[in-house]
Amino acid sequence: MKYNLENLIKDFNSKKKLKFIFFWGHTQNGDEITKACFSQWYNCKFAVDGITYHTAEQYMMAQKALLFNDNDIFNKIMNSKHPKEYKELGRKIKNFSDSKWNENKYQIVLKGNIAKFSQNEKLKAFLLNTGTKILVEASPYDKIWGIGLSADQENIENPLTWNGENLLGFALMEVRDLISK
Repeated sequence: MKYNLENLIKDFNSKKKLKFIFFWGHTQNGDEITKACFSQWYNCKFAVDGITYHTAEQYMMAQKALLFNDNDIFNKIMNSKHPKEYKELGRKIKNFSDSKWNENKYQIVLKGNIAKFSQNEKLKAFLLNTGTKILVEASPYDKIWGIGLSADQENIENPLTWNGENLLGFALMEVRDLISK
């Protein structure tokens, strides 16, 4: 993992000037690309290994099912139409192991988002236009992929106050680096 909370806190403590983009929510605004495109639930088609996905959430949950050899759940995920369904099905995967998932989840999300942003030019341009800003999923509910706080929280730009790991934000920053080459 190229980016992480520990290094961000070091930068913060050394008084490095940090610029953030806080995002949360997936609601699209017509044809306009907004920071909602950073959401795993954002509707946008992309393909990996010949399989078309509708959202990065669908990709993540499908790969989670395959990781644990649950083809039944994989097929249900691929035949579902809404990210909420993908997430619910992902919780029903047989033979699930936290340790195995934790070893693989970041790379799965990274690979899905590389495909999502490299195969959709408008999304790619939007991500690249964030420059070197720190991308932060300001979800008050997610302490793994987000920071466990909403964007309107006091001291939100202080990573010492965050209640989560921001794995999605850091993965998107890594995607940005990889697709800019």
